[in-house]
Amino acid sequence: MMDENLMAGAEALAETLREDRRRLHACAETGFELPETFRYVWERLTEIGLRPKKCGRCGIVAEIGAGERVVLLRADMDALAIREEADVPFACTTGAMHACGHDLHTAMLLGAARLLKDREHLLPGRVRLMFQPAEEILGGAADMLGSGLLDGGKPEAAFMLHVLTNLEVPVGTAIVSAPGVSAPAAAFFEIRVQGKGCHGAMPNTGIDPVTAAAHIVLGLQQIQTRELAMSDECVLTLGMLQAGESANVIPDSAVMQGSMRAFDDQTLAFMLRRAEEIASGTAAVFRAEASFRMLSAAPTLLNDAAQSGTALEALQELLGVERALLSSDLSGDGRKSTGSEDFAEVSHAVPSVMVALAAGQPSAGYSCPAHHPKTMFDESALPAGAAAYAALAMAALTKKTVTNR
Repeated sequence: MMDENLMAGAEALAETLREDRRRLHACAETGFELPETFRYVWERLTEIGLRPKKCGRCGIVAEIGAGERVVLLRADMDALAIREEADVPFACTTGAMHACGHDLHTAMLLGAARLLKDREHLLPGRVRLMFQPAEEILGGAADMLGSGLLDGGKPEAAFMLHVLTNLEVPVGTAIVSAPGVSAPAAAFFEIRVQGKGCHGAMPNTGIDPVTAAAHIVLGLQQIQTRELAMSDECVLTLGMLQAGESANVIPDSAVMQGSMRAFDDQTLAFMLRRAEEIASGTAAVFRAEASFRMLSAAPTLLNDAAQSGTALEALQELLGVERALLSSDLSGDGRKSTGSEDFAEVSHAVPSVMVALAAGQPSAGYSCPAHHPKTMFDESALPAGAAAYAALAMAALTKKTVTNR
């Protein structure tokens, strides 16, 4: 049975949750460079009475409870390289912005740590808290996994929360991912085309990397349209192409960066192989050379059937049946997110579930989507998120049937 005081305890922490969120929001940092964020989370965990440990380049792990059974709760801490335009008194002025809600995730997990610490004597096992950097560049989860995240007792379940804004769903509503893939595999890549610079009036004396790059861009589009079936859900985007600095000079090189996403790991592997082949073959046609480099990647996010059921049951008991839904029960595209999530790395190692939390209705003024410089999140969702984190851990630890992988 759910602790009847869990939600009340979270509501009592509302001011602390807001303070944590706003402090984190105002010092938004990106990638693996999170000195202020790391320091703040470390100090808060220490205040709660925990003994945090550094994991990887700047991840933090802390545990609550004792025993052999372990459940993992994850929050991401990094922001985006976006200059904030949201009209809030705690806006970040450093050129970075928590436009994806990771500040809320971190604040909610800190709140859950307080709730779980107060109930530590009731836990039939350990709750491992994972505060992760570099989610936006799909590198933090793999870094922590490679640095001993699962050492000291492999978790039997792992859960993450992600807030959603610009969604006409009551604030604090939880959406539990249905079993199977809920977020696509992704890869960020770079193609560098090497030519030979020359005067623009004498193109015959050089090798034009711009022309080669332009044909590579067109060739890459054929992967999705001519080499994959309609049923292969995927997308390839080129978001950056740079070459030269002058109108009358053929530059020495050109560089482009892009991303790929697919709901099947094999499909993504095929796209990556073909992209490298197309880049090098096309460049050769124009006497240039092309090098292909992977920047970062993450696999598909897998949701475990047993843990999905546990999560739905626990959150319906905590929030009410109408405020805890299964993604497959939603209409439209509610079943899957087209945005990738590097918690997927954890989901391939531990039975996992991704839970979304509604945190902003357009009708209430939260009309900008995530990753927008004016996006905002409704802070009234914070207590529900903190309680949900705690409820998920407690439910998984008290479940009699255990999923093994």
